[in-house]
Amino acid sequence: MPLRAIIFDVDGTLAETEEAHRRAFNRAFAEAGLAWHWTTANYAALLTTTGGRERIARHMAESGLAPDPGLVAMLHAHKNDHYAAMVAAGEVTPRPGIVRLIARAHDAGLALAIATTTSRANLAALLNHAFDPGLAGRFDAIVAGEDVTRKKPDPEVYHQVLARLSLGAGDCVAIEDSAAGLAAARACGIATVITPSIYTARHDFSGAALVCDSLDGPGDAVDLARLRGIVASAG
Repeated sequence: MPLRAIIFDVDGTLAETEEAHRRAFNRAFAEAGLAWHWTTANYAALLTTTGGRERIARHMAESGLAPDPGLVAMLHAHKNDHYAAMVAAGEVTPRPGIVRLIARAHDAGLALAIATTTSRANLAALLNHAFDPGLAGRFDAIVAGEDVTRKKPDPEVYHQVLARLSLGAGDCVAIEDSAAGLAAARACGIATVITPSIYTARHDFSGAALVCDSLDGPGDAVDLARLRGIVASAG
């Protein structure tokens, strides 16, 4: 089958965002007077749970604290505010090769989509400040955390993207950075390229069509010809 669309994850894929998220969580905790501090090791473990609210709730449960949806919502909202300020200050930049790949795919007439379980606020902060203006307008479909009831590794986000694009799984390739994202895409039958991020390098990526350190590199590590070949061989 010919390649007709590329579907991108966001956190860890479009940009190395997770360290900024970790620091934003810690600022929200301190602001609320909580003696919580997520180290890089803590956060790496928490990332096996997708969704910021879900990570806070998991932390509370593992700390023996009673569930408090109001506290979770408040902390998550404040964390998003801190994250947006960090992105606006230039603390997050696109991963190497990602801007070029999006531009070339758009120029080639391919559909572009985002399949993320991060919030629309976080996505907007990233697209508006870490990328050139107008990038968001290049995406034909965007499905974010508020649009789904089940987050990755559940495939719901990818099912929704395929429906919005009116395409089949065999028409697309997904770009992901994590085992959860890979599982979600593969559950839909979408061939998946993995570019591990700083927090996901040790994940099991069995089932990926390709695993590479970066979309950039000599001769373009992941160019359109290679993605077309992946989809053609998967079909």
